[in-house]
Amino acid sequence: MANRDQVNVGVIGATGYGGAELVRLLLGHPHARLTYVTSETYAGKPISDALPHLRGFTDLTLESYDPARAVEGRDVLFLAWQPGRAMDAAPALLDAGVRLVDLSADFRLKSAALYEATYKRPHASPQLLAEAVYGIPELWGDAMPTARLIACPGCYPTAALFALAPLLAHRLVDPADLIVNAASGVSGAGRSKFELGFHFPEMEGNYRPYNVTAHRHRPEMEQQMALLSGDSTSVVFAPHLAPMVRGILCTAYAKRTRALSVEAAQDLYRDFYADKPFIQVLPYGEYPATKAVTGTNMAHVSVVVDEPTGRVIAMCAIDNVVRGTSGEAVQSMNRMLGFPDTAGLSLPGPYP
Repeated sequence: MANRDQVNVGVIGATGYGGAELVRLLLGHPHARLTYVTSETYAGKPISDALPHLRGFTDLTLESYDPARAVEGRDVLFLAWQPGRAMDAAPALLDAGVRLVDLSADFRLKSAALYEATYKRPHASPQLLAEAVYGIPELWGDAMPTARLIACPGCYPTAALFALAPLLAHRLVDPADLIVNAASGVSGAGRSKFELGFHFPEMEGNYRPYNVTAHRHRPEMEQQMALLSGDSTSVVFAPHLAPMVRGILCTAYAKRTRALSVEAAQDLYRDFYADKPFIQVLPYGEYPATKAVTGTNMAHVSVVVDEPTGRVIAMCAIDNVVRGTSGEAVQSMNRMLGFPDTAGLSLPGPYP
């Protein structure tokens, strides 16, 4: 598809947290015309019935997913399903000439065997894994203009990769000795998660680890960090749930492989992210905070060096629903179609 000023887009699975945020962002996008939204739960109803904050902004009606209807006049489809559905639907949609941005985990891992081991199901379209482009434009955006399929990253890997990418790319730390400690707001579990542990009385005033050593994002982190470092990578990953709706705060620890002062680390990060408008390297002594990035596609990053242990400590804060999901998807579409990365994403978030 040739680049042009306006494109028609659709959101498949528009009423989950990721899909809802996609709709909000796309409604304000200067080059995207949202013409198709689906939901099996709310099919046939105005989207504002499911998402009241959109009342007065759009009169779109939610539809049941129909592959023939989905491709009618559409240039790009965002697939905001739970893992397992996109890999079934993608081949026919791609054959129809539509380009895809998948928010699920179906195309993030390059190995079908690793996907099956991680998600406990065989991959239905392993032939597409090699061509799917990992959806962080700041790191892998050069491959996006020719891509048919973009695999949006998980929210934890996004934060961890921004924290560690400069060190790994310059081989200043040992990729086999990485520790990632990160906390997420409860929205990261999705809108349909009704387990007791996500119930408001259980989470208010509470902070707890979960899925330590067994989180599905760990293989994804290791895969992409190995690409950056050029060597095999091992990550100890400890995710936590924090008593907040949105946000991820990641603190990563890496062992230096050669001398690196805090001044040199600061310069490295500023140079690495110099032309990346959504990544802000904080001055020395300032640390990322989730409140500062809420509602935005920004990533706030800082780095320090702990001389007694020889470790570099890198930190990153993002909004898991925007930068960690939907904003990253819109930014990837922008890069895919030749629009500015910032199109539809340039506003700061609310405060407080």
